[in-house]
Formats: sequence, structure tokens, C-alpha cells
Amino acid sequence: MAPSIPSAMERPHFIGIGGAGMSGIAKILAQRGAHVAGSDARESATVAALRESGATVHIGHAADHLAPDASCVVVSSAIRPDNPELAAAAERGIPVVHRSDALATLMDGARPIAVAGTHGKTTTTSMLAVSLDALGLDPSYAIGGDLDAPGSNARHGEGEIFVAEADESDRSFHKYAPQVAIILNVELDHHANYASMDEIYESFETFVGRVRPGGTLVVSADHPGARELTRRVEGRHDIEVVTYGDAEDADVRVLKVNPRGLTSEVTVVLGGKMLTFTVSVPGRHYAHNAVAALAAGVALGLPAHNLASALGKYTGVKRRLQLLGEAGGVQVIDSYAHHPSEMTADLEAIRGAAADARILVVFQPHLFSRTQELATEMGQALALADACVVLDIYPAREDPIPGVTSALIIDAAGAAGADVTPEHDMAAVPELIAGMSKPGDLVLTMGAGDVTELGPRILKRMARRES
Repeated sequence: MAPSIPSAMERPHFIGIGGAGMSGIAKILAQRGAHVAGSDARESATVAALRESGATVHIGHAADHLAPDASCVVVSSAIRPDNPELAAAAERGIPVVHRSDALATLMDGARPIAVAGTHGKTTTTSMLAVSLDALGLDPSYAIGGDLDAPGSNARHGEGEIFVAEADESDRSFHKYAPQVAIILNVELDHHANYASMDEIYESFETFVGRVRPGGTLVVSADHPGARELTRRVEGRHDIEVVTYGDAEDADVRVLKVNPRGLTSEVTVVLGGKMLTFTVSVPGRHYAHNAVAALAAGVALGLPAHNLASALGKYTGVKRRLQLLGEAGGVQVIDSYAHHPSEMTADLEAIRGAAADARILVVFQPHLFSRTQELATEMGQALALADACVVLDIYPAREDPIPGVTSALIIDAAGAAGADVTPEHDMAAVPELIAGMSKPGDLVLTMGAGDVTELGPRILKRMARRES
């Protein structure tokens, strides 16, 4: 039986319901029996799935999309103050709820695991959701990406565990009170909201302060920012701190990560015992995500060997080194990486799995503010590819910043020795890649924006080369 729904969430209206975080909350509420409605800028597979679940979804934003009997309006930090539906809610006195508050409400009464960090959250949350489900625990989960299987980013489960991706970008992870918190890494990102590493540390310290007494913090022993955060919170004696990683002093120590094509074999020492298991995605960073998930499950009292076996059921998340297909002798892989650390990790993972194959990257920068701060590092990461195409910046919620364009990344990539081609027209990319590629190559579409739409188009163009 689904848990009761607070009256304020019985008839919610989501502005931007098709977004990764918003759609997951909407799906869970619909599965629990709420009358869900909302709007989004355009049609999408996510919108179609929401309609199938019973939600009413309007395309475009207009005041009359907000039903008279809406119990609340749910927004994310990306919604602008002049949105007509938001203005209509204010006029009618309908409460406005941030999506983080809505998610916190869904976790009431559960044993929450909240996964935080500058990158790796979606993968780690997904690994936990899949492995816990494989063990028959029927968890609820809310993830920032669609699982490869069963193909959704959220679900209401009948079990007592709720696994959630905890977003630090707008400090919304301060709303949660997890029993187990995972912190994968701590880096300066989200430059529109954080001006310095000190602000980042303060924000993560607040998140750690939300861990329930008697709970557990699982944190990287390798990442410099995470180690510094661990030092800063060591006075918190009412929680257990469990570290993981390559470091000799890690509580869960990674001994080996052996590449096995597009998988990895991972060996760890946990509780004085050695344990080896398989991760069905390539790359050392994904192996470490799996170890973090393993440590979190053990913190909940689950047997390590059962969890390790269940982690092998994980087959990936859409957009996280997702193999889209092969045509014309070329494999096309989609990557969500948009921060230099993510870009470097994914390119190194593919390089390790691809043997002698050439790697071609189509990269779309995400956000003007991120590009302004990290263009040099993005260019250096792209130099790991054999050739790259750089598109215009995907603005998402931001307005342009004078002087900030993809040219900053292109110049940095060229200075780092990259073979880089600028391209302002996305429609031209499939033909461009067809001319650049040859059988045996790997093509990565990379970025957090609509660059993901190019993968199928590239495959379609490459298929014509076969005929």
C-alpha cells in the first residue's frame, strides 16, 4: 500500500516537469496516488512517460495551465521568477514548493541514503537502487538520469529504503536528513552559486550535519576535497565515518581495478576480508562509485558479499558512457560529462577499454559560468581525444556572459595539442563526423545539454556509409 500523501502534495503542479530531478518526484507522487500535473518547454520521452503514469502535462508555459484546484506548485532553481505559472500561483495564493522540499517529504518515514558530490552522483545512486532491488528490498529511488534497466529515473517501492541523488548545486541537499550520506568528491563547481572552495566546504559541512544521529557518512579517502571535508567534520561524534578508496588508510580499501573490455573487476578489503566483484561499466571512477555504494549498503547492515554480487546487476545509466550503437564500423557512446574531472575520467575510461581505437569527441559546453571558470581545464581534457568537435555553449538557465564563448575552450584545447574543430551548427555534425571517422573509431557525444540528440543522428548517417 502506498503511503499517505500530505494534503499539500495531493494535486501538485510541476513547472518544468520534464527535467531530470522534477520528473522523478512527479513519477513517485503519481505512483503514490497523487493527481499530478505540470508543464514543460517541449515534448519528450520523459513527458510521454509521465502522461502514461496518469499525469497531465502541458507544453509551453502559460497561466491557464495551472489548474484552479492545484494544491501546490513545485519548482526547481532553474525556474525564472517571471514564469507565468509561478506568477499565477502567487496571484491565487497557491503555495510554492522547491523540488528539494517535495523530495524530502517523499523520504519521510524511510531509511534514506543521500548521494552527494560534484560528480558521480547519478551513477552511484543508480548502482545502489539496482543492487538493493536485486536483493529483493524494493527500494524507492529518485535519480538524475534514467536507468538502462528498468529505464526510469524514479520509482515508489514498498521497501523501507529510499535512495536519492542529493544536489549540492543550489544547496538543496541541506533539506534532507539521511541515515547514510555518501560524499564522492568535493570540487568548486556551480560558479553562479559558489564563489570559493570555502563556500563549497561550508555547504557540504551543513549536509553532513543533517545526517541522523547514529547514521553513517561514507566519504572518499582519495579525493583532496573530500579528505579536507572529513577533517573539518571529524568533531561529529554521533555518526560513523567510513572512508573508501585507494589510500592505505581507507576503511574500505580498493586494491585493484582490472579493466575487462567495457567492464571492470574490482578487489577491495572490507572488514579485514578481501572481496572481488564485477562492475559492468568501464573506468576506475565508476569502480570507485560502486565501492561507495557497497560501503553504504554495508552501513545499512546488508551483507557485503550479497551486495557485491548484486552490484553486478547494474548495467548503466542513460548518458553515462551509454553505448548507443554501431554503424559504418563506428561505435557511438553518449557521455553526460561536462566538468573537466568528469570529462577526463570518461575519456581515460574509454581509452582504457578501446585498445587502439581512435576516439572522436563531440563536446557541448554547459553553462556560461562554468565555461568562464573552467575553459582551460575543459580544453586540456579534450586533448585526451584523438580529435574533437566543440559546439556552442548550452545556456540552460543562464544568460550569456560577454566574452564567454566556446572559443575559450577551443583555444585551450589547441594549446594543449588537441586536434579541435569548432562547429556552430549542430545539424552539420553528423556529416562532419562521417568525414572525420573511419571504421574502428569510437565517437563520444559529450555534455549535459541537447548534444545527446546527436548520437542517433550520427548513427543514422554512418549507416548510409554501409549501404
